[in-house]
Amino acid sequence: MKYLQLNLIAIIALIVSCNQEPEYYKTLEPKPELEKSEDTAFKEPVVFRNDDIVFHQIDEHTWHGNGHLVYNESVYLVEGEDKALLIDAGTKIQALRKICQKITDKPIVLVATHVHADHTGEAINEFDEIWINAADEVNVPSNMSNYKGKINYLVDGSCFDLGGRKIQVVFTPGHTPGSTTFIDIDAHYGFSGDAFGSGNLLIFTNLSTVKYTSLRMQNLIQKYKITHFYPGHYWGNNLETPQRVSDLAKISDAILNETIIPESNFTSQLNLIVDTLGVKLNYSNNGIF
Repeated sequence: MKYLQLNLIAIIALIVSCNQEPEYYKTLEPKPELEKSEDTAFKEPVVFRNDDIVFHQIDEHTWHGNGHLVYNESVYLVEGEDKALLIDAGTKIQALRKICQKITDKPIVLVATHVHADHTGEAINEFDEIWINAADEVNVPSNMSNYKGKINYLVDGSCFDLGGRKIQVVFTPGHTPGSTTFIDIDAHYGFSGDAFGSGNLLIFTNLSTVKYTSLRMQNLIQKYKITHFYPGHYWGNNLETPQRVSDLAKISDAILNETIIPESNFTSQLNLIVDTLGVKLNYSNNGIF
């Protein structure tokens, strides 16, 4: 996978709680007429399709949308009783906010897993506010230069309370300094952006950061019994798993200890690559520490 050369992105607790699922929750019906052959890797039903994005339904109150400009860049709509969280905004998805409002009738809060133009693209301008990790502020001039709304900063360990559904913020630097994962603890899954690579991890920080992010996430996976993460480039068959996170910790450690020797990659600014255990790690000479 060969990315566009893009650059990078903490307090909220929306405190509203409710013990019962409201009757006004709705389930979108699958729409067979929207299915196409290119979606065969996806098992989830299609609920919306246009030239910019296809939305599939993960479960009763969760959807993923996939663009087609940068390796199936993915956005996720997570609905609670009172609010909905939109995780990432894709590259160039016209009227993304209106599309999401067709799927949910809840007010939508926009957050970013990291500041790269395939995740904080043009559609962020449809939102008055966005939440990012302050560590990725360095990437705002090159990836969000036209954004006129309010930039809020995420806090590690804080929660978005959507009403009957809480999404925890976990900083997972490595791909970028401000990469962030969002975890639905009760549902035992999360949304990890490019933190664990979607099978092809581009490391714009360093290997030690990737190692310790992976080790930390291993502990959280065990604590909350997390089964998988939806990645930033979802193809329907490349969920991030506890095994992937464990493998990244081991591979990073082995590279640092020189028990794995990388190959040269002359086609990218990330000039070194390791391909093992079903994942590629791409990094530069400056990232070996």
